[in-house]
Amino acid sequence: MIDNMNKYKILIIDDEPINLRALGSVLSKDYEVIIAKDGKSALNLVATGPMPDLILLDIMMPIVDGYEVCRQLKQNPITKHIPIIFVSAMDTEIDEAKGFELGAVDYIAKPICPSIVAVRVKTQLKLMSAYKQLENAYNELEKKNTVLEEMAVLQENVGHITRHDLKNPLNGIISVTSLLMDEMEDGSPHKILLSNVEIAGYQMLDMINSSLDLYKMEIGTYDYHPDQVDVITIFNKIILETKVHMDTINITTEILISGKPLPEGDSFLIQGEYLLCYSMLANLFKNAMESAPSDSPIIISLDYKEKAIIKISNKGVVPIKIRTTFFDKFVTMGKNNGTGLGTYSAKLMAETQSGSIHFDTSDTTNTTTLTLQFLIPDY
Repeated sequence: MIDNMNKYKILIIDDEPINLRALGSVLSKDYEVIIAKDGKSALNLVATGPMPDLILLDIMMPIVDGYEVCRQLKQNPITKHIPIIFVSAMDTEIDEAKGFELGAVDYIAKPICPSIVAVRVKTQLKLMSAYKQLENAYNELEKKNTVLEEMAVLQENVGHITRHDLKNPLNGIISVTSLLMDEMEDGSPHKILLSNVEIAGYQMLDMINSSLDLYKMEIGTYDYHPDQVDVITIFNKIILETKVHMDTINITTEILISGKPLPEGDSFLIQGEYLLCYSMLANLFKNAMESAPSDSPIIISLDYKEKAIIKISNKGVVPIKIRTTFFDKFVTMGKNNGTGLGTYSAKLMAETQSGSIHFDTSDTTNTTTLTLQFLIPDY
C-alpha cells in the first residue's frame, strides 16, 4: 500500500471494457477506483457523485469524446483543478499538444505499461497534494495580511483621534495660562514659570498639528496652498534657534548662493508653504548638526537651474546599514532620542510641495549632502 494514497479517488473514463479492466487492475490496490464507460456519463458522475482526485481519460469515445470532456471540466470552476491524464492510442505530437492545450497534466500512450501508469499517477497526486498545501498556506498568509492591514488602519485611526482630542484640553491650558499671566507683574517668578508653561504648550500644539498634517500627507488628503517662500529667512531662523547648541560643539554654518557667499539682504524663493518648508528644513538641518563631528562646518548651497536647488552638506557619513532605508519611516541609528521620523517627514513634505529629495554620502571625503529640488515661483 502506498502511504497516504488509499484515500484518493481515481476516475477512469474509457468506452472499452478491456482498457477499464487493465487500468483498474493497476490502480485498485492503492486507490478507490471509479469507472465511466463514456464521456456523457462521466460528466454526470462528476457533477453528481463524489469528486475524483484525478482522472484518466480516453480520447476516442462516441458522442462526447475525451477532448470535449476535458474542455467542459476545465471550464467549470468546481472541476477545473482536477488533474487529467489522457490515456489514448492517439499518440502523435499533434494529439499530445492538443491534450496539453486543453489543460491535461500528462499523456500516456496505449497500450499501457502498468508500471508507467502507476508512477505517473503517483507523481500527479503528489503534485496535486503539494499544490493544495501551497494554496492553503497562501490563503493563510492572505488572511494574516488582511488582519495586519486592518490593525494598521486601526492604529492610524486611533492615533489620529488621539492627536485630535489632545488639542482641546491643550488649548484650554494655553488660554488659562495666558489669562493668569495678564494679571501678574512683569518679571515675577510665577509669571516666568507660567511663560515657560505657555511656551511648552505651544510647542506641544505645534507637534500635534504637524502630526495631523503628516497623517493627511500620508493618506493624500493634505490641502496644499503653494506660495513664495524665502528659504534664506527660514535658514537664518533655524541657525539662530540652534546657535547655543552649535556653539557648544563648535559647529559653524555658511550659506552660499551659486557658489558665492550670501549677499546681505538677499533672498532665495521657492514655491511651497512656509510652515512645511520650515519644519522640513529644520529637521534636515538638525539631522546634519547631530551627524557632524565637532569643529566642522555645515554648508548650505542654493542655486537656480531648471529648478530651485537646496543642498545641505556636513562632515560625516550615513551609516551603511541605513543607506537604503534613509528616508523610510522609523529608521534611526546612533541617536538615543531619535524617532526615525525626521528624514521621513522631510521627504513627505518635499513631495507634497511638488519637490524631491535625495542624499549622497562618501566614505572617501567623509561628507554627506542632502539635495532638494523645488519649483521656482512665478514672479
